[in-house]
Amino acid sequence: MAKPTTPRAASAKAKAAAPAAGADHNRPRPQTPADYKASKEELLEFYRQMVLIRRFEEKAGQLYGLGLIGGFCHLYIGQEAVAVGIQSALKPGKDSVITGYRDHGHMLAYGIDPNVIMAELTGRGAGISRGKGGSMHMFSVEHKFYGGHGIVGAQVSLGAGLGFAHKYNNDGGVCVAYFGDGAANQGQVYESFNMAELWKLPIIFVIENNQYAMGTSVNRASSEDQLYRRGESFRIPGLQVDGMDVLAVRGATEEALKWVQGGNGPILLEMKTYRYRGHSMSDPAKYRSREEVQAMRDKSDPIEGVKKYLIEAGVSEDDIKAIDQNIRKIVAEAADFAESSPEPELHELYTDVLVEQY
Repeated sequence: MAKPTTPRAASAKAKAAAPAAGADHNRPRPQTPADYKASKEELLEFYRQMVLIRRFEEKAGQLYGLGLIGGFCHLYIGQEAVAVGIQSALKPGKDSVITGYRDHGHMLAYGIDPNVIMAELTGRGAGISRGKGGSMHMFSVEHKFYGGHGIVGAQVSLGAGLGFAHKYNNDGGVCVAYFGDGAANQGQVYESFNMAELWKLPIIFVIENNQYAMGTSVNRASSEDQLYRRGESFRIPGLQVDGMDVLAVRGATEEALKWVQGGNGPILLEMKTYRYRGHSMSDPAKYRSREEVQAMRDKSDPIEGVKKYLIEAGVSEDDIKAIDQNIRKIVAEAADFAESSPEPELHELYTDVLVEQY
């Protein structure tokens, strides 16, 4: 499939950060990953999940425009291959996930019911956070999905804590902590790197580098814009991955899991991806040209890429269309469920405020 055309785009194969000057060259390094060899059934599931995220987010954008979603709303359109590729390799109920405010796609990729996600977006009592979290603060202890966080970079420190819990409890789980290229410049990220490597925590740090932190391109905001190298001073190895190709993402995740589960401590994955919409629904995205966005859609769209893999695997156009139609039905039902669900009762203002530990 075609690859990103933006400056410094990742190659088809992931590349690993070389040891920094003066580092111990004898210490182990993760292998350079190969693209995942998916079966036809796995390709169909990747396609289904990615289309679900795309259509769900498009519907969320429509509901926001109609005033049914309030506050902030950050859409995941264009980045679907990252969440699907990574979370397809995780073990639900065992591994934990934490992310920032662009969180709807991660929840869908983790198999959480679209109805309760859409209900949360619209502030309904049936939502996964009882209508009190909204777009940016979704949460599910049952699924080990710990947010959804509105403060830039805050989830990285919490992710280190989740990694510590996995190690302390010796439960074999791994934490995946997602953050963006803008958050990669926050100080608490590096405090978390330091502790995670000191304590050899089972955590995969994932930078979703969608090229623009709000409205500033990564090469204008970061003195080191090869973000997979950001862990070198803490002896955390990094891999740069084509985040527009679900098979490249899954392959890199398999290698990262092998590294972390081998007791080697954390690893950093930089996913070179791209968002088609603005930073949030209130962002007109005038800092980039329409031609740039269209070029990414034409040459590197993750859904079109996996569709090509499906056709090569012998899946017919009719079968693909049937999936598309089914997804549109699921999303329409989720919107209907959200719109018909009642808002939280007034007494809910006083619940979920304090947890008392005995």
